Amino acid sequence: MVATIAWVILFCLLLAVGWIMTLLALPGNWLLVAAAAGYAWLVSDDSRLGLGWPTVTALAVLAVVGELLELVAASRGVRQAGGSRWSALLALLGSVAGGFVGMFAGLPIPIVGPLIAAILFAGVGAALGAVAGESLGGRSLAESHPVGLAAFRGRLLGTVAKMIVGSVMVAVSLCALVVR
Repeated sequence: MVATIAWVILFCLLLAVGWIMTLLALPGNWLLVAAAAGYAWLVSDDSRLGLGWPTVTALAVLAVVGELLELVAASRGVRQAGGSRWSALLALLGSVAGGFVGMFAGLPIPIVGPLIAAILFAGVGAALGAVAGESLGGRSLAESHPVGLAAFRGRLLGTVAKMIVGSVMVAVSLCALVVR
């Protein structure tokens, strides 16, 4: 039983890390799936704190839904504004870089400041990446600006959607542990 409690604690820590990783445009929801799969493999489903494979499957489906929502929101914004594939790619790379900068630069608000900054900086990174992509494609800054704004909005919307899915994944995981 002591070993099971240790696995539960590790699993809960991985759930928190995965949820925060999603803010940084990293595959946090997939860490949630991997953590659940590892937990289901290590702790018997017969255990009071076991986690079954149907739960792991449900989490994998939710992770796919989260990825699709994020991809559609981010790319739709850039494409609707007339952006190129190159600017969409640079928007994605810019959002990852911006998320990292925001997480470490943070806002002077305890605990939530770095998380809020990560979301905002990811949006700014997406905007800058989209503008750079359009500029490299020969568009003027004035023509690139609307694409950058669309990338910013799409990135924020995609992150919010993916975070909601990640929150549902964490809730499903925790409920599966305690409800028997």
